[in-house]
Amino acid sequence: MATTLDGKANGLRPPLPLHTVTNLDGSRRATTSVVHGWQREDLLEKSPLVLRALATVFSFLSFILLVSNKHGDWMEFDHFQEYRYLVSVSALAFVYSLLQSMRPHIHRFRESGDPMTVHSPGIGDFIGDQLVSYLLISALSAAIPITNRMRRAVVNIFTDSTTASISMAFLAFVVLAFSAIITGFKLSKQSYF
Repeated sequence: MATTLDGKANGLRPPLPLHTVTNLDGSRRATTSVVHGWQREDLLEKSPLVLRALATVFSFLSFILLVSNKHGDWMEFDHFQEYRYLVSVSALAFVYSLLQSMRPHIHRFRESGDPMTVHSPGIGDFIGDQLVSYLLISALSAAIPITNRMRRAVVNIFTDSTTASISMAFLAFVVLAFSAIITGFKLSKQSYF
């Protein structure tokens, strides 16, 4: 029995939440599996977009930190081919992630649809996420050893900036790798018939 504001019982039942069902005998049985399924689908639909937006931020920070790392003499990033490779891969990851993040919105403006429902995973998304992830880890594996050797000899602003850039590129790799996993999972759930 529901109570009124003054605490007296009024004989009416309280309203049921949307996710519950009342049996004939008056007991409530939660039907949360449907709601959880919708929430899971919604999360799977939006997470690659959020992950690619994070990859855009991380790869941009990696790019900026390394390009601005010019302190004269030997402390310039463009004197080292490993750092030039990391700069080019970070720029590629930034452009790819930015375009992938903006694609639903561009599609919405062209066709005036909902940006979250327009983006369906394709084999191109899966391959693109994996390719950029592999390029990032390749650039990281080239830049980390030279940075470690430099940091053994001297720790200064140059080595700190390259370490920060490597860290941001690693975070971009992790985020794009998760995006590739989710996109691959969504791709495997599609029916082809």
